[in-house]
Amino acid sequence: MILNFGWLIMTYVLGSIPFGLFIAKMVCGIDPREHGSRNIGATNVARLCGTRYGVAALALDLLKGFLPVWAATRFSHGWFFLSLCALAAVVGHMYSCFLGGRGGKGFATTIGAFLALAPWTVILSVALCIATIASSGFVSLGALVFGAALPLLLLLGGSFGFVPAGLVAMTLLYWKHRENIVRLARGEENPWRRGKTVATEDVEG
Repeated sequence: MILNFGWLIMTYVLGSIPFGLFIAKMVCGIDPREHGSRNIGATNVARLCGTRYGVAALALDLLKGFLPVWAATRFSHGWFFLSLCALAAVVGHMYSCFLGGRGGKGFATTIGAFLALAPWTVILSVALCIATIASSGFVSLGALVFGAALPLLLLLGGSFGFVPAGLVAMTLLYWKHRENIVRLARGEENPWRRGKTVATEDVEG
């Protein structure tokens, strides 16, 4: 019990590390919370600092979700504890203890956390996400499709124990993307464009 509780705390703290913020400050000398979408996520970092740095932020945010959850599967097979681990990483990114309870939108960290629990489900969900982004040009819409697909595919794939966590993750993702949802509905969302971007665009990150 003590080990499990300590692991959850560690997972939350690891999830709280704002890699996108660190990369943007070190590479561009700017705070992504004050430019672009004002988000610390990979999309905003890519727009502000360049694609390769966005990819670096994406990879690190994904890994901070994946590694502690994967490690937890080495000593526990209980779906409830593992679900809490996944959500701890996601909540850490969204509500970082290092940023006064603020954070990113949790897309990459959600991918990483659930990849450790149900890899094929996540791979298929990400494939749907990529197809959506490629066809629509909207990263935010791809994230929303991923969020909706995750619990559904967990259910269809027989990972019943992780479905509640998938639903919670979907709810958190949609809440964090609520402004994007409004802009998508109004036709005001800015599509992804490759290369560096000026800091006046308010986009998903």
